[in-house]
Amino acid sequence: MHHFIDRRANPKGKSLGNRQRFLRRARENIKKMVDKSVRDKSVTGADQGDGERVTIPAKGIKEPFFASSSKGGFRQHVLPGNKDFVVGDTIPRPKGGAGGSGKKGSEDGEGEDGFSFTLTRDEYLEILFEGLELPDLVKKNTVETETVGTRRAGLTTAGTPNNLNLVRTMRNSLGRRIALQRPSSAALKALQDELENLESIEDESEDHSARIVELKEKLAIMDRRRKLVGYIDPIDLRYDTTVPEKIRNSRAVVFCLMDVSGSMQEREKDLAKRFFMLLHLFLERAYEHTEIVFIRHTHQAQEVDEETFFYARETGGTIVSTALTKMREIIDERYPTDEWNIYGAQASDGENFGNDSVKCKDLLFDTLIPVCQYYAYVEIVGENDEKLLSDREEGADLWQNLREVDQSFPQFEMRRVAEPGHIYPIFRDLFTANKKERAS
Repeated sequence: MHHFIDRRANPKGKSLGNRQRFLRRARENIKKMVDKSVRDKSVTGADQGDGERVTIPAKGIKEPFFASSSKGGFRQHVLPGNKDFVVGDTIPRPKGGAGGSGKKGSEDGEGEDGFSFTLTRDEYLEILFEGLELPDLVKKNTVETETVGTRRAGLTTAGTPNNLNLVRTMRNSLGRRIALQRPSSAALKALQDELENLESIEDESEDHSARIVELKEKLAIMDRRRKLVGYIDPIDLRYDTTVPEKIRNSRAVVFCLMDVSGSMQEREKDLAKRFFMLLHLFLERAYEHTEIVFIRHTHQAQEVDEETFFYARETGGTIVSTALTKMREIIDERYPTDEWNIYGAQASDGENFGNDSVKCKDLLFDTLIPVCQYYAYVEIVGENDEKLLSDREEGADLWQNLREVDQSFPQFEMRRVAEPGHIYPIFRDLFTANKKERAS
């Protein structure tokens, strides 16, 4: 859960309720812009970068307040406890009253400039994956392990150099230098340059000499002030601190199955990789001890590492059942079903060889779905296949066979995507927390 801390002084005319509504609106806008930004990211850029610049429209995030009108006359006021209005009511703007026509220039044409700031990578991912979880993660007592880890416990003013929080330290340093008006290096250099220029000119006039004296005095004052107000002061230093914490872990493994056959063109592979990149980032962030198994398949399947899974370019024919068979083999070899929570995520364009789709259905029915906590299938269709996107009963042989699995097992879900903008909403839908409660 991400927390916003409002440290502003309590101004006159702004109630606690108004401030809470302001924070809710700001949070909703930030979440909306983060969701939007992830749709535009490239596959290679999804897990890179130190932060994300977010711009939210200024409209709607101003704190409302009531104030006396400077024009006098009779006014109607809405006060706390009013019997005529309840939470959520809107008050029409006075006609012909005070107020300008609004500022111009926001990117969405709402009439005001946007409010831009930068989220750190952790903040960005926390908002991006807020409310998601691996469905039905069961704590299996026979293998539950307890390890001693650490968790962050804020900042302190004392610590070791390796725990120095550079960002917070430099922020404190900058604030102190601004408050104490420490001369900048640029200002100092400007005076030095001017003094050198004047001294290089052979001019014995009084004005010339007076200016040189004046500059030397200013430089002396600047030097003295820069020595008094250091660039970094001990009071600026902040250190990260951690406290020990016992962590109870339930073992979980997630299988990522991706079709890379010849029918999967660059567009289809890009969409599949976007889905798995989101899943990978989510698992890395939310589940420290969850294992991920990557399987690529054409007419044959192989277990690969992360680099090969996302960037290798080999291709071939399509036999989807080979990936399911490989998944079952790996489960039998390394992940006993009574000890591990097993999850599967599969992406394909739905093309399959001959009668292999029936074999896929049988494998899922008989060997995989009964041992899986959750299995998600994502089919990538053409950009103009509106009929396939809107009608679940339409589809090729593989889709039709998997629909039978979907109708028989609640832990199996299937979705279709056609463009990058579909990936994140479907990802959230597949991995939203409390899916059982939502279904009921």
